[in-house]
Amino acid sequence: MMQSRRLRKSLGRIVGEENVKTGEAERICYSYDATRLEFEPQAVVFAVSKEQIVELVKFANAERVPIFARGAGSGFTGGSLPTREGIALVLTKMNRIEEVDLANLVATVQPGVVNADLRRAVEKRGLFYPPDPASLKVSTIGGNVAECAGGPSCVKYGVTRNYVLGLEVVLGTGEVIRTGGKMVKNVAGYDLTRLFCGSEGTLGIFTRIYLRLIPLPEHKVTILAVFNSVKDAARAVAAIISARILPSALEFMDATCIRAVQSYKHTGLPVGAGALLIIEADGPKDALSGQRKRIVSICKETGAARIDSAEDFEASEELWEARRAISPSVARLAPRKLNEDVAVPPAQIPELMRRIGELRGRTGLMIPCFGHAGDGNIHVNILYDPAVEGQEEKAKLAASQVFEIALSLGGTITGEHGIGITKRDFLQRQLGRTQVELMRSLKRAFDPNNILNPGKIF
Repeated sequence: MMQSRRLRKSLGRIVGEENVKTGEAERICYSYDATRLEFEPQAVVFAVSKEQIVELVKFANAERVPIFARGAGSGFTGGSLPTREGIALVLTKMNRIEEVDLANLVATVQPGVVNADLRRAVEKRGLFYPPDPASLKVSTIGGNVAECAGGPSCVKYGVTRNYVLGLEVVLGTGEVIRTGGKMVKNVAGYDLTRLFCGSEGTLGIFTRIYLRLIPLPEHKVTILAVFNSVKDAARAVAAIISARILPSALEFMDATCIRAVQSYKHTGLPVGAGALLIIEADGPKDALSGQRKRIVSICKETGAARIDSAEDFEASEELWEARRAISPSVARLAPRKLNEDVAVPPAQIPELMRRIGELRGRTGLMIPCFGHAGDGNIHVNILYDPAVEGQEEKAKLAASQVFEIALSLGGTITGEHGIGITKRDFLQRQLGRTQVELMRSLKRAFDPNNILNPGKIF
């Protein structure tokens, strides 16, 4: 490993000394993400242009110095952690919305643009960028693409990859490629654009992103359905989907999550409920009345104890603030948590929740659940105290059992968080050896010296 003084001097020549930090405080600031795991980099670098990133990668490639690109560090699987001594490359200064092309309905952005900032900017033009991870107020578009982020709106509108039309990418050799563009149709060769979506920074560093936009929905209505049990709420989810209703969001919270959020935010959630659903429908105002009636009818048939509707922005936003507060609220219930994000076919939600209930009973662990029930993506939080002998090991075993449950139901070990370092030991269990080896060969082709985010996924 290169000596720190020499490394700092070399990096300073590339990005300017003001954009290189090697002090202990700065290195600590970029040593962690939402997993609470910590790995200090040797240096922190803020890049402000594609040209700087090209030179950084060429330098790192020649010296075999790892580069760990990151945005806001809001990931839950350690995808941006500098797990080996090297460079934490922070892209938050590359935060310009370069263009909102109204003629082609495309936004061109740099990787450090915050999701919520982009959404606000295009909504002023009557347009909509749907992917909405819970971290949208802080997470960056580059990180969203790297993890193929999801969110509540994905049940109707799809995930990040469905909106990425093209990319400008610096490969592990320092070469720059451009994939796709402003075209909706493009079948020239392999679809490298989609390959980069969800690659977790292992194949290249994004410097420009072309995103598809759609017309902003005319109106929306938000429904809060309260149930006495998780079983009834899960049945409602399956019934809504099987009735050919496609809400723009269909979110689930169990009793533990409800109480945690109410204690943290005091939003007026029904703390005595067994579970609740937040259901949103959008579209032409005249068409929503009928859809709302059908959703309410199904919720009543499946045992809803109470149903409320919110059609004004303030009331709806209050519900969504409560939903986005779940993860930090639940984190307060125990010193540590494993936040797993399994996904199953939506019709299997009732069975998934039943088996997780059994797991909770067998282990005695607190396992609150919430998430995007409409597309089968449930966040299973396994809480534990590492100071209690044997509890951490029990929690990790429970996580592996959650993965097995999801796979047995035709699901996946991750719906939107990615593999990173926390799930890499389970990847082959889902995909098999042949697929994993194919992925390894792709990694070698794009990054022959393994300097881009090494140790992630595999």
